[in-house]
Amino acid sequence: MSTLDALTAALRCLPGVGLKSAQRMAYHLMQHDRDGALQLAQALLEAAQQVRHCSLCHTFTEDVLCATCADPRRDRAQLCVVETPADQAALERTGAYKGLYFVLMGKLSPLDGIGPKDIGLQKLFDRVAAPEPDAVRELILATNFTAEGEATAHVIAQALKGRGVQVTRLARGVPVGSELEYVDLGTIAHALVDRR
Repeated sequence: MSTLDALTAALRCLPGVGLKSAQRMAYHLMQHDRDGALQLAQALLEAAQQVRHCSLCHTFTEDVLCATCADPRRDRAQLCVVETPADQAALERTGAYKGLYFVLMGKLSPLDGIGPKDIGLQKLFDRVAAPEPDAVRELILATNFTAEGEATAHVIAQALKGRGVQVTRLARGVPVGSELEYVDLGTIAHALVDRR
């Protein structure tokens, strides 16, 4: 395999990148942006060597604790469970949440062979059982509204019943600024059920 073919094959590991897209990227980097290619290679190498999981919330960090977990101003009584670091970043961008997180790094998917041990549910349950001053009083389930995300949220909620922790779920409904005639029926139905 040639070096260019190896680069193309490596780029295909990215989500949503097929053969043609990978070839276009490889050709662009080699033809128009060799400095960018070297910068990308260096950044990937450094990230692969230095990025690890936060010991408390499991998100990506270069330190033992991520910046969020290390921040003493965060509300330690609230714990928001998300599927990925990208989901955590999206919630952080809102500026509306001031608690801590637990990042599952996946979701339950029996068809794909992903069970509770594969996404670290026991680590989550251990975290919820932590004594003061790190005791969790509210667990916010912010998994995605897919079949797998809903199943993951259900399993977590059922496992925490009777543990003295309030378990809540993100609200779902009609997006701000949308018109009802263009919203899918499932979203409208959930908005009606979850109305306040």
